[in-house]
Amino acid sequence: MNRTIPLILAVALFMENMDSTVIATSLPAIATDIHTSPIALKLALTAYLVSLAIFIPISGWMADRFGAKNIFRAAIAVFIAGSVACALSGSLPAFVVSRFLQGIGGAMMTPVGRLVLVRATPKSELVAAMSWLTVPALVGPLVGPPIGGFITTYFTWHWIFLINVPIGLIGIWLATRFLPETESMETPPLDFVGFVLSGLAASGVVFGLSVVSLPYLPPATGFITIAVGLLAGALYLMHARRARNPLLALELFRNQVFRSSVLGGSLFRIGIGAVPFLLPLMFQIGFGLTPFQSGMITFVSAIGAIGMKFVTALIFRVVGFRRVLILGSLVAAASIAIYGLFTPETPYALMLAILLVGGFIRSMFFTGVNALSYAEVSAEDTSKATPITAVFQQLSIALGVALAGGVLEVSTSIHGGPLTLGDFHIAFFIVAAVSAAASLSFMRLAPDAGNAVSGHGRLTTPKTLEQVRSPGE
Repeated sequence: MNRTIPLILAVALFMENMDSTVIATSLPAIATDIHTSPIALKLALTAYLVSLAIFIPISGWMADRFGAKNIFRAAIAVFIAGSVACALSGSLPAFVVSRFLQGIGGAMMTPVGRLVLVRATPKSELVAAMSWLTVPALVGPLVGPPIGGFITTYFTWHWIFLINVPIGLIGIWLATRFLPETESMETPPLDFVGFVLSGLAASGVVFGLSVVSLPYLPPATGFITIAVGLLAGALYLMHARRARNPLLALELFRNQVFRSSVLGGSLFRIGIGAVPFLLPLMFQIGFGLTPFQSGMITFVSAIGAIGMKFVTALIFRVVGFRRVLILGSLVAAASIAIYGLFTPETPYALMLAILLVGGFIRSMFFTGVNALSYAEVSAEDTSKATPITAVFQQLSIALGVALAGGVLEVSTSIHGGPLTLGDFHIAFFIVAAVSAAASLSFMRLAPDAGNAVSGHGRLTTPKTLEQVRSPGE
């Protein structure tokens, strides 16, 4: 497999994924500099998520209309511009607008990067390619907090955003030099009504989930916003049935493999979205560790994620998608539940070992579910599948953080005191149960689901053997 393409795309996606989490560690320092509070500054985090939710749905149409390679490079440029604007921001409104601009670039980088990879990679090599592309999604949120703490402590928070400039410029040069040329395609007119409705639906749900548990806003604000988002979503469903070329091609959900990969993957990501939020807080509040110390502990999961890419393709080829995803979702959910048993007396070596195994399993799971999404999607429909998978990913991650925060809020209100270690344990058990429910979706897959991508069973019948030996393969 040509690893150049997924590695170039992975560099850009790592920049985005790390940036979205590294800021959390630096919120107090940024708030002091721009004369606001860390709680109010969380609006900047929400603005980024809302921007993703609005613009991800049009990423596939943009890639077809102007060329996936062109849009990918433009997305990096927009992300760089937003990063520089963040570093120069001197007020809360300026910082929120800058993060929104960053989100526009991020909304195009992730789905369009995956689209470039899918179109440039034979299906038989897609699992191996996805294993390289999945790493930044797992590593970024884990290494972000320690890197952010280090930069903020020993330099200044502005460098958190300025380091994106050279990385992004290198990414643009590498994309120009090595990525295959992608011509623009004949595309129908943009479904503007669908764009507005899908943007309201996704951003309403994401914004509502993000702010519903924030203490400086009444809970009704979050619930009303969620209701507006759900209403817009219902209106979009009605619109998509009548529109000739809807923005989001929901007919893809008629395919069992695509439906299971998207819905099962979303359930699992609820737990994964909660872990980067819960673990650092538990280590700092429950264990009394510093942000840098807690970040160095969670970093071992990133090591597991990187190491797993070397054997992921072999595992899926030998065992098949259905079995690996069922077992993987259950084992990974169990590893999240085990976090709920950690105490300050737990040996650090044991915690590191459990985090390492969790990183292994989650890396394998995400590689498989991302590849399975395209297993039975035709080449001309990849641009339709990509924004759907990306939207569901963002919604599930936001839901995971909201669920974790809501559990902590309810737990503290029940015992009427500040956060305790037991509150975090309850949260881990609940999000683990939600992630485990993903296995039910994969149980409905056929035993041979995704075999064209994984290669599982390819040599078990004369027909597949003939296909393997055919010159056109």
